Amino acid sequence: MITGTAGPEKTAEVAAAAEGQAPGRNRGTALVLGANGQIGRAAVRALAADGWQVRAASLSGNRAEDWPTGAGEVTALAVDRNDDAALAAALGDGCDVLLDCVAYGAAHAAQLASFADRIGSAVVISTGSVYKDAQGRTFDTQGEPDGFPKLPVPVPETHHTLAPGDQSYSARKVALEQALLAVADRLPTTLLRAGAIHGLHCRSPRELYFVGRALDGRPVRVLAHRGESRFHPVHVNNIAELVRLAARRPGARVLNAGDPQTPTVAEIATAVDAVLGVESELVLADGVPAADGVGMTPWSGSRPVVYDMSAAERELGYRPVATYAETLPATVGWIARQLEGSDWRTAFPTMVKSYGEGLFDYAAEDAWLAAGRPVAP
Repeated sequence: MITGTAGPEKTAEVAAAAEGQAPGRNRGTALVLGANGQIGRAAVRALAADGWQVRAASLSGNRAEDWPTGAGEVTALAVDRNDDAALAAALGDGCDVLLDCVAYGAAHAAQLASFADRIGSAVVISTGSVYKDAQGRTFDTQGEPDGFPKLPVPVPETHHTLAPGDQSYSARKVALEQALLAVADRLPTTLLRAGAIHGLHCRSPRELYFVGRALDGRPVRVLAHRGESRFHPVHVNNIAELVRLAARRPGARVLNAGDPQTPTVAEIATAVDAVLGVESELVLADGVPAADGVGMTPWSGSRPVVYDMSAAERELGYRPVATYAETLPATVGWIARQLEGSDWRTAFPTMVKSYGEGLFDYAAEDAWLAAGRPVAP
């Protein structure tokens, strides 16, 4: 059962007050790259609430509606981070901390290093998909037979990662990490390996899988691996809290970013139904159904993925400000609003790129059920 363990969801301002810090204290200047993305929006809000003078940079230069509006608190800038001259202009005389939500690969690391004399410290978003198991299996091999990695539970930051390169998203993140750690003497950087990100403004919200079925009136939820898969989620407010703490405590480090809970797929399905006031039958398949795609959710895997958060607690004093249960109603409500009068592929085109057109293949589900629920060998 999904339950709350961190207490009521907090803002960075509340968290700062709990630490005995006066909200609004001027801590210095912060530049956020990718400020209009899901993580950036929350991080700008958290940094501003904690007393930083924030320059929020994005391609559009738009302001988010929930950013502070007081004079000098948040300045929105239109910046193409791939344009060195544009980034140099955004940096100006420099910043005390730079948050990069959109860095990928060694080239972006080199770009940031070239401005090290103007950046006090950095916080850069990486991914939990960088890990590999003893057999070399990674998230890049999960589509192969027995290709899902078998990782320790929980996974510490010291665990092996795949080789750096340009061949995949994960490999580019490893290249980014290694290049930034190599220049830590000039640019101390906290790298945050985020789990399955959830919350408002997500371009590919995993919860859509169950929200769509509930809204469509589907009576069943077919779940592979008996619905026991666990893929560590992290709410954007928890990432923002890690950013806030890392900005206060500059250093060269790699930290996991995860929620206090790692619910199973079955628990998530039941929780989403409860938010929307519907009931459905959970059909739990042993292993993977024989029909392509049936029962495979955006969290499904043959082995658990749970990230160790003890290093963040030890090094930053991190305590989560949100739990999955507390934030789910807002997430589900936001997804439902995006779907009003719109096909899911139009509302969330990135979901199509990530999971394909068959995310809601009800005909395949019905055929599998009618065939006696066969499971792949």
